Amino acid sequence: MKVGGQAVIDGVLMMGKRVVVAVRKSDGSIDVKELGYPKTNSKWFKIPFVRGFISLFYSLYFGIKALNLSAEMSTGEEMKKGESFFSILTALTLAIGLFIVLPAYLTKWLGFRDNEFMFSFVDGLIRLAFFLIYVYVISLFEDVKTVFRYHGAEHKAVHTFENNEELTIENARKYSTIHPRCGTNFVMIFLIIAIIIHSLFGIFGPLNMLSRILLRILVLPVVAGVSYELLRAFDKYPKLRLLALPGMILQKLTTAEPNDSQLEVALVSLRHALNLVEVPELSDTLNLEGENQKGYSNVENQPEFLG
Repeated sequence: MKVGGQAVIDGVLMMGKRVVVAVRKSDGSIDVKELGYPKTNSKWFKIPFVRGFISLFYSLYFGIKALNLSAEMSTGEEMKKGESFFSILTALTLAIGLFIVLPAYLTKWLGFRDNEFMFSFVDGLIRLAFFLIYVYVISLFEDVKTVFRYHGAEHKAVHTFENNEELTIENARKYSTIHPRCGTNFVMIFLIIAIIIHSLFGIFGPLNMLSRILLRILVLPVVAGVSYELLRAFDKYPKLRLLALPGMILQKLTTAEPNDSQLEVALVSLRHALNLVEVPELSDTLNLEGENQKGYSNVENQPEFLG
C-alpha cells in the first residue's frame, strides 16, 4: 500500500485507507479528524497520464480542506464562511499571474518573440527562478519553518511505514526528511516538463501573447499527467532517481528536522489513516509508545502524493 500526506498548520494530513488530519492543539493534545475516503478504486486512477491530474485534484481538495480545518483546530477559532473560497480564489489568481502571465511578458520584454522554442525555454527558466525565490522567501518565516518541520515529520513517518517498521517515534527518528514521491519533486518535474510541452506550441507558428497564456493554462492537465507518471517511475525505479535530483535537493529547503512532538503528530495521523485505531468524531490524544502496529501490509491502493 502507498500512503500520501501533506503538512498543515501544526499538524499533518495523511491519506491511506481514509483521509485524516492530526493537529497539535495549544493545550498539548492531538486532535484527529476524518476528512473522507480517497476514491482510488475509480477507473480514472488506472489510466496513465489521466490519473496524474485526478490524483493532483484529490490531493489539492483534501489539502485545502485540511489546511482550513487545521487552522481552526490549532487556534480553536472557526473560520468565517466565505473566507476559504476567497483565499483559494486569491491564491489561484496570484499563481496564474506570477507563474504564467508575468514570466511570459518578461520573456517578451527580453526580446524572445518569434522562436517558440526559445520563448518557452526562457519563459520556463523565469518561472523556475520565481518558484525558487518564492520557496526561499517563505522559508524565512517562522510559521512556515514549523510547517516544514511537520513536512519532515510526515516523510519520516511514511519512510517508517514503507520499511515495514512499527510506527513509533524511536523508529521514525532515524529516517530522512527527503522522499522521492514528495510534492516538491513533482513541482520541479512539472516546471521542466512544461518547458518541453510549451515549446511544441511552435508547430502552430508564432503565437501572440494571449494565445500563449491561454494554451499554457489549457495544457496544465497534460503537464500534470506526464509529471505524475515520471514521479511514479522515480519512486518505482531507484536508478532513475538521479533525474529527480533537483527536486530532492530542493527538499532540503522545504523540509526540516522535526522534534519528537511533531513526529508523534505525523505518526498518529498515519496510524488513523491506516485504520489502525478508531477515529473519534471530535478529538483524540494518543501516546504511540507500546501500541500494536501490525496488520497493514496487505492493503492495495494507488500511490498518493506526499506533501
